Amino acid sequence: MASTFLQAGWRKLAMANYAVDKNLLQSFLPNKTEIDLWKGTCYISLVGFMFLNTRIKGFKIPFHSNFEEVNLRFYVRYKDKDEWKRGVVFVKEIVPKPALTFVANTIYKENYETMPMAHSWESSGGSLTVEYRWKKMKWNSFKVNTYPQSFKIENGSEEEFITEHYWGYTKIRDKTSEYGVEHPKWEVYKTKDYFIDVDFGNVYGQEFEFLKSEKPLSVFLAEGSEIKVKAGRTI
Repeated sequence: MASTFLQAGWRKLAMANYAVDKNLLQSFLPNKTEIDLWKGTCYISLVGFMFLNTRIKGFKIPFHSNFEEVNLRFYVRYKDKDEWKRGVVFVKEIVPKPALTFVANTIYKENYETMPMAHSWESSGGSLTVEYRWKKMKWNSFKVNTYPQSFKIENGSEEEFITEHYWGYTKIRDKTSEYGVEHPKWEVYKTKDYFIDVDFGNVYGQEFEFLKSEKPLSVFLAEGSEIKVKAGRTI
């Protein structure tokens, strides 16, 4: 069994989920994996959330315990003997501190980038509003306004598909890195409205510029939980 590399709380995960042509993602697809579809649709998700109380191999790193992350990810699966493992591939992950980028890019060979970031969580009356912001030339923003009470994710739902991929896969030339993520089933909040102002082409590459004018199939907020990221391996 793989050892635990990182423990943290992932909280208030804002998720905007777009339908895309799966051919768009072929150049990012790690070897031995395939695109994981939900009801015939290929999804890519913009996800913003907070890392809280982060520990690497049990130790807190000063000034690096609590921070924002925003990523663009898509969904894959890998057949390990007779078992299908459902995972995610990150196009890019954005964090506010250079040391985080260095560790993630060095150990997991992910595509991290450091940018100025900010967030706000506001609860007032009958609403919960969560916003994540990051700056590359200009400030980008992803804001979700929800009802204040969370509810359990239904089995077989789109929310279950998006949140329950428990493996990470990374393309490293002709090889593939795999690591596991452990967390309980999350609860989600019902969305009232949302605001997305993201320069996708500038932040993620020109092939994703079209998402700037694309309406997501869904936007929701997951409460999150404590998580464990396991040490990786090459498959």
